[in-house]
Amino acid sequence: MRIFLIGYMGSGKTTIGRVVAKRLNMNFVDLDAQIENKHFKTVAQIFAEMGEEKFRELERNCLLEVADFENTVISTGGGTPCFFDNMEVMNAKGVTVYIDLSAKILSDRLKTTKIYKRPILAKYKGNDLKDFITENLEKRIPFYNLAKLRFSGTDEEIEEKIVAYFIENKMEVSN
Repeated sequence: MRIFLIGYMGSGKTTIGRVVAKRLNMNFVDLDAQIENKHFKTVAQIFAEMGEEKFRELERNCLLEVADFENTVISTGGGTPCFFDNMEVMNAKGVTVYIDLSAKILSDRLKTTKIYKRPILAKYKGNDLKDFITENLEKRIPFYNLAKLRFSGTDEEIEEKIVAYFIENKMEVSN
């Protein structure tokens, strides 16, 4: 059993994923961390040195590896579903969960993070950040909408909804 968490950056995929994995007695993998560990560089360094296209190739290769991990919750990067046939792969290999938050909530959250660690956003400030997220989110929503499940709310509410869904539907989660 694999659960793929998708959604825009700042939606809480990693935070929620860790909690959900623990509560369902599953392993947890953060795709960006997996890429960084494998290539000994941060995502920001990979973007700066190799560009987005090369990063997306590395991301794709890493996704194909982790997509075969058993009993795992996988937090993907915000753009992962939007390239190659990544959504098809994730839907075929497990249950995709879209963490659906508004551009305003995402903007408010991202303003409080170390934005320089997010190469796509590093140059945006204030209202420019919200405008960029709104525009970019509109492009990504068609991919996110291919997810099997969609939840919104606070991190805690989303965690509860995901855990309840898998318990109520008696999804096979092996120990």
